[in-house]
Amino acid sequence: MIEIPTDIPADLVPLSWLVGVWEGTGVIDYRASGTHYEGEFSHRVSFSHDGGPFLNYSATATLLGTDEKPAQQLTSESGFWRLARPAHDAAPGPGLLPALAAEPERTAEDIEHLRTPEGGFPVEVALSHSDGVQELYVGEVKGPRIDLGTDAVVRSAGAKAYAAATRLYGLVDGHLLWAWDIAALGQSLASHASARLAKVS
Repeated sequence: MIEIPTDIPADLVPLSWLVGVWEGTGVIDYRASGTHYEGEFSHRVSFSHDGGPFLNYSATATLLGTDEKPAQQLTSESGFWRLARPAHDAAPGPGLLPALAAEPERTAEDIEHLRTPEGGFPVEVALSHSDGVQELYVGEVKGPRIDLGTDAVVRSAGAKAYAAATRLYGLVDGHLLWAWDIAALGQSLASHASARLAKVS
């Protein structure tokens, strides 16, 4: 059963099941340039909101140590998740530019107008990684499932080759499950990591 927080803006109701802190473990299994990357990692993900029409997101992952290798900090991510909707004068930005009009409080009926023919809602996710990669994902949230694919990827000069990705999130038996496929290091899109997380707060 999905519980909807009572203080959440209408825009976030389709994403409300994500809100909270999730922890667990996952596995890495990816082959590129003759190297097989594999291992188990601990993972912590946080989704929160501060009254705006978006979720704040942060995540950290640490490769678990073995007898042969110590634990290793992997990339951290931060970003924002929101329903996709057309730009309008009541939205602030870009930058620090204020909104040109006041926006009335949005209702569940307003959000229903965003529903896709497939029965879900369009979603946008902007992520920044500590390794110099930025991603813009577009996709759909449909009940307790979210499918995302990169619309754009930007890399700093010091970042490794990374061209595209897809992500799948789902709520299964009270756990947050996700899978992340990437096209990186010269390889085409392939499975790379997955995890199972439990809500801790």
